Amino acid sequence: MTTQQISRDLKSLANPELAAQAQRYFKTGPGEYGEGDRFLGIRVPVLRVQLKKYESATLEDARQLLASEFHEERLFALLLLVRKFDKGNDAERAAIYWLYLNNTFHINNWDLVDSSASQIVGRYLESHDRLILYKLVKSSSLWERRIAIIATFYFIKNNQFDDALKLATQLLDDEEDLIHKAVGWMLREIGKRDEEVGRNFLLACYKSMPRTMLRYAIERFPDSERKQYLLGDA
Repeated sequence: MTTQQISRDLKSLANPELAAQAQRYFKTGPGEYGEGDRFLGIRVPVLRVQLKKYESATLEDARQLLASEFHEERLFALLLLVRKFDKGNDAERAAIYWLYLNNTFHINNWDLVDSSASQIVGRYLESHDRLILYKLVKSSSLWERRIAIIATFYFIKNNQFDDALKLATQLLDDEEDLIHKAVGWMLREIGKRDEEVGRNFLLACYKSMPRTMLRYAIERFPDSERKQYLLGDA
């Protein structure tokens, strides 16, 4: 009954006005990246409060919620998986990792990816073969490609930059703006930790980068230096 209980509780918190705002914010119209997604209108802090009520929820509960038509129920499932991963042993973490990879079809918006990919995929791959990232980065799915690059945020936080830079190189020609933003974000995070590594990559690649990617990557640079990059004179 836990899955049904969680779903009922979340639906009882629905806010139609917030749902309508979310429909617009997450681009759910025809041809947009979130086309057809449905929202209940529940803010993330409220979802996190609900997490505390369902410590006993199982991975099967999370799997079922991850298949929900409602965005917030899928987000709740991912937050639950992150929480369980934090507390789990090696076997439990492996089960969560594989559940995640087997359900990427349902991890289908940028906030769903960003709230879970580094915390589950990146953290798991810290001590495992990372070849899966190089498969995901070639996926036809925008969201699987975003999972690949955002997963590297866990490595970046531990001053491991190689995988992020290799994946960024493969994504330089990606057509999706949400990938440009994600790669630029990771490059900015690398630069925050090691300016030399970040600048060396930019100097080698910035002229071929999508404009959005470059803007995100150089966001923290001094105005004068940022202008040089944008004008192609770095």
